[in-house]
Amino acid sequence: MAVAHSRQNGALENPVDLPAPSLGAGATTAEGSTAKDAHPSGREKHGRFTQLLRGVTFAVYFTSCCVAIHATQILGSPLYWINRDVYYAYMALTKQSFGLLVTTMTHWWSPTTIRISGDASVAGQIRKTPDGRVEFSFPERLILIANHQIYTDWLYLWWVGYANSPRMHGYLYIILKESLKYIPVIGQGMMFYGFIFMSRKMAVDQPRMAYRLRKLKTQQTAPGGTSKFYTPMWLLLFPEGTNASQNGRNKSAKWAEKIGVKDPEHVLLPRSTGMYFCLSELKGTVEYVYDCTVAYEGIPRGKFGEQYFTLASTYFQGRPPKSVNFYWRRFRVADIPLDDAASFDVWLRDRWYEKDALMEQYLSTGRFPPSPPQPTTDDGSAAKGGSRGGDEQDGFIETEVRTRYWWEFIQIFVVLGAFGLVGNMLLKAWSNLVHAVF
Repeated sequence: MAVAHSRQNGALENPVDLPAPSLGAGATTAEGSTAKDAHPSGREKHGRFTQLLRGVTFAVYFTSCCVAIHATQILGSPLYWINRDVYYAYMALTKQSFGLLVTTMTHWWSPTTIRISGDASVAGQIRKTPDGRVEFSFPERLILIANHQIYTDWLYLWWVGYANSPRMHGYLYIILKESLKYIPVIGQGMMFYGFIFMSRKMAVDQPRMAYRLRKLKTQQTAPGGTSKFYTPMWLLLFPEGTNASQNGRNKSAKWAEKIGVKDPEHVLLPRSTGMYFCLSELKGTVEYVYDCTVAYEGIPRGKFGEQYFTLASTYFQGRPPKSVNFYWRRFRVADIPLDDAASFDVWLRDRWYEKDALMEQYLSTGRFPPSPPQPTTDDGSAAKGGSRGGDEQDGFIETEVRTRYWWEFIQIFVVLGAFGLVGNMLLKAWSNLVHAVF
């Protein structure tokens, strides 16, 4: 279904006729509080002891994996001075490990339904596998943009890279706040990943971004020197600059008033400078911008996800989002006005007004628009990319965040284990040599 935007009121034209779920706005719960103040995922599922146990096991798993990944990065860092191509391939392997970490920790401690739909621009690129997973067929190089609801948005989008074919969880690049690089272990690990850290001062940030983006658009030579190619890259941007909150809402309103535009109701007004710079630098090496609109089930109108889905609620109390909802669109870079910053600013703002309309539909109906039916051949059979079937009949794919095989998390420790094994063998060989000589 195509999404049309009304400039007068930001409403969604021709909204899908879906039954509106009872969100219980204003209803009184057994505890005497109003439903809009209750947690969207209900009461705590676990008692204090179980929460403590879940917290300890989560901390042990997350910390041990982060330490193992960072140690693997340090051990491979000399490759930077030996062979840059091998070094970046090695770091992509460690980035895959972090993708496995966030996927497994979500599956084990914070299981949730992922509900996916999209417009005609992504038709045939999202399908459900026979074992209940979802598989994306997005290209190896793209810019990914999304509205920023809560701090874990990036986690679910990293999982999308894992679920893609080919898998892209080793080639995700994120633009982050500069303060994050000072987090012990994690911050240094993200620096190895080639993430871009922003101080929010363009005079400082532009040279950093230019340096990193030049690396991302440098062509590599294929084995044998017969051809050249660009390294796979998913560049994740949150044009809003911060997650939705009352403070962000107030800043968005002030900014909208300052520049004389309408402030969206459900998303924050995007800032276009960083994205414009990225697109301008990468133009000619990236064909598409993929846009994801994200919504979390049960957040009352006028409230914010950060008020409900905290670390404790999501991972320890057993109250993760009941569903995380994605609506996908795709835009060709060649069709985006990049001749001047002002035109691009208008283009991006219009896309965010469309997002606001999508969010209004979600809040009103509990669903984003469904995906359009896939094309069929003359005999009625599915064309390439497949038609809806099974759980896709209503235009939505429902799945969960999980790895294909339960044991994949072991890969996080494989490289470090191999270093340990080789080191142990070398020590034994050295010891035997010393004893033989002396």
